[in-house]
Amino acid sequence: MMLRGAPEGQATAVTRPLSTASVLCQVEPVGRWFEAFVKRRNMHVSASFQELEDEKELSEESGDEELQLEEFPMLKTLDPKDWKNQDHYLVLGLGHMRFKASQKQIKAAHKAMVLKHHPDKRKAAGEQIGEGDNDYFTCITKAYEILSDPVKRRAFNSVDPTFDNTVPSKSEAKENFFEVFSPVFERNARWSNIKNVPKLGDVNSSFEEVDAFYSFWYNFDSWREFSYLDEEEKEKAECRDERRWIEKQNRATRAQRKKEEMNRIRTLVDTAYSCDPRIKKFKEEEKAKKEAEKKAKVDAKRKEQEEKEKQRQAELEAVRLAKEKKEEETRQQALLIKKEKDIQKKAIKKERQKLRTICKNWNYFSDNEAECVKMMEEVEKLCDRLELASLQCLNEALTSTTRDEGKAAVEKQIEEVNEQIRKEREEADARLRQTTKSSEKSTGGGGGGSKNWSEDDLQLLIKAVNLFPAGTNSRWEVIANYMNLHSTTGIKRTAKDVINKAKSLQKLGIFIFTLIKRMISTKRLLINLKKSMVLCQRQRLLHHPNGLKYHLQTPLLGPQKSKNF
Repeated sequence: MMLRGAPEGQATAVTRPLSTASVLCQVEPVGRWFEAFVKRRNMHVSASFQELEDEKELSEESGDEELQLEEFPMLKTLDPKDWKNQDHYLVLGLGHMRFKASQKQIKAAHKAMVLKHHPDKRKAAGEQIGEGDNDYFTCITKAYEILSDPVKRRAFNSVDPTFDNTVPSKSEAKENFFEVFSPVFERNARWSNIKNVPKLGDVNSSFEEVDAFYSFWYNFDSWREFSYLDEEEKEKAECRDERRWIEKQNRATRAQRKKEEMNRIRTLVDTAYSCDPRIKKFKEEEKAKKEAEKKAKVDAKRKEQEEKEKQRQAELEAVRLAKEKKEEETRQQALLIKKEKDIQKKAIKKERQKLRTICKNWNYFSDNEAECVKMMEEVEKLCDRLELASLQCLNEALTSTTRDEGKAAVEKQIEEVNEQIRKEREEADARLRQTTKSSEKSTGGGGGGSKNWSEDDLQLLIKAVNLFPAGTNSRWEVIANYMNLHSTTGIKRTAKDVINKAKSLQKLGIFIFTLIKRMISTKRLLINLKKSMVLCQRQRLLHHPNGLKYHLQTPLLGPQKSKNF
């Protein structure tokens, strides 16, 4: 069917009737139809595909008419029996075209050779003709038989005697690499099963082009086979076993030659790769790139390490500053606490002095010397026991009241303090007794020396422990001898008894030891006050106007007050 040419830029539309309605289909020319479409569009005429085929055949025939054959001078000297070793292209006069010759050209060349060298024609011309197959015309027939058959022609082309199988050496390609290797690769490209073989290129070829070229040749797929060189022909075998043996031998020979051919191609590619100046340049660039990347990586790592070190130093500095700040705050807080304590201490000292002064101005609320001394002791006890707030309240009360009201306030405060001291003593005694009982139970009785520890013995034990600290030679024996020497109870203590009692006292805790020490210090304070009062009384008597008479009439406070201690 002939299609009418469509206007330029538009597609040809074909409609066909359907059962219910017509559908418009878009048809795009493809392949030969596209070539016809382009020709019609360019020539602005319509043509059938048959006309195109006729034009193609006419062009081929015109090419055959222009075919130029080269006469083979050695044709008449060829041995018809040795046809397998002859060059069939030269026999047909196609030595200048060889594998590029088409089947039409081979057919035309054979026709021309037959018209010129046929035995009948030569015989009519009076030429001597060989008998049977001994005439050289047999070589022409064999050449056409081989080249007209695509399979046999392919086998002959694989072993083309004019093909150059040589591989350039490295020394040859030192200076003129592209001039030496480019033609070698071009002539070997004819064996590739894949068309569009990449070119070797030049010195300005990109890395992608060079990589594609060597990748293609390192994976070269050759169609070259060597069946034409088979020494034995299986058609001549007399039986099936002989034919199989011939086929086996031929396959082995072909495989060996194929292997040698691939080794030759690999050697060619390896030699070219090792001599290619572009490869050297790419390797140097790659090496420089890797070194640059390595250097950049090292620099990045070093920079990262520096950043980490800087960050660590910053963290250490922050920690140090925080620590210094905390220490400074602690120091400031300690100074503030110390300052507050000093202020409180000064305030307590001031309030104590104020209390003493008020009581002294009122002669300790009595005209009797003994009562004055007793009140003085109680006032000192208040100064030692009362806190700052209590002292301030008491001083304010004494400042704003009369003597009698002040005395009542002081006596009330004294009663509270004495009650508190009494409770503390009872609690301490109870704890001491409880600890003594538990220590006696734990030691299993411990003999008579572990019982009947009086308060004086306990104070003597504490004093001995302080006098003979840890590290003293035979410490507990020394402490036991010291107690036996100074004890008034007459009970003899052993080192074991002393150790057990010391352990039991240690279990009581710091509170009891502190309380006992406070009791001892209070007793010593009262003794010192008593001595000072006696001394003051004696001094006053000595300077009294009545002199010795008043001194003899006034009894000393020492013996009287000693009954209270």
